[in-house]
Amino acid sequence: MKWFSRVMLGLAAFGLAAAISAQDLTGTLKKIKDTGAITIGYRESSIPFSYLDDKQQPVGYAMDLCMKIVDAVKAELKMPNLKVNLQPVTSSNRIPLLQNGTIDMECGSTTNSVARQQQVAFGPTYFVINVAAAVKKNSGIKSLADLNGKTISTTSGTTAVPLLKQYEKTKNADIKEIYGKDHAESFLLLTQDRTSAFVMDDILLAGQIANSSNPGDYMIINESLRTEPYSMMLRKDDPQFKALVDKTIGQVMKSGEINKIYAKWFTSPIPPKGVNLNFPETPAIKEAFANPNDKGVQ
Repeated sequence: MKWFSRVMLGLAAFGLAAAISAQDLTGTLKKIKDTGAITIGYRESSIPFSYLDDKQQPVGYAMDLCMKIVDAVKAELKMPNLKVNLQPVTSSNRIPLLQNGTIDMECGSTTNSVARQQQVAFGPTYFVINVAAAVKKNSGIKSLADLNGKTISTTSGTTAVPLLKQYEKTKNADIKEIYGKDHAESFLLLTQDRTSAFVMDDILLAGQIANSSNPGDYMIINESLRTEPYSMMLRKDDPQFKALVDKTIGQVMKSGEINKIYAKWFTSPIPPKGVNLNFPETPAIKEAFANPNDKGVQ
């Protein structure tokens, strides 16, 4: 009987702990539990991080990593049938939509900066880029200084123009800018010769060029405005969800699974055209995988 009593007491304590645990949910996890759904913000043309395939379904490197988090949420909340909503976002509205609860996490090509950390939080760095410029090979533009007197395109809500104005070789240059609503539109401005350069993150430039009708017409200037870390964006002051994200992505990195996911999107043919970006892991990316962190760039 004593044994039975101890077992029953233990079960009661476990049930109480579970009940308390459910009551103690806060922030994003509580919202997900209460609504029975999680909403993922995705980009429509951030190749190969988050973009639409030929079936108009969001796919990409960031999407794969975010689905690892969705699986972790299902396990943590014991909700195997959790509904997953997908919401398109842009560079301009991604932060407001996260803050107002429209999306629960943004999975794309977002730079983790100290300035943005005043508004939102980030998971572990999953990519490191250089901000550069794509130009037509016959343009005669070989360096960022050659943009003086030119018009450039960039995507609304990104860091490109402020960086050009801070960069030593271009801060006093006469550069006009036209903003595209997304990376596809910004690149289109370059293809149509409405601009002389598209200033953006090197891997995003590579993605647009690789999927264009004439990839051989373009080149990326071998000069960087800044190195920046990418990660999934989360709501600020939400320690429970942040801890789950950090643990989940940290395990993907430490186990080496991240290398397979990386190879799938950066060194293999990707949809919709089967283009291989041939962008192997750089030393900075390998370092981010070896030592997961959420440090933002100044």
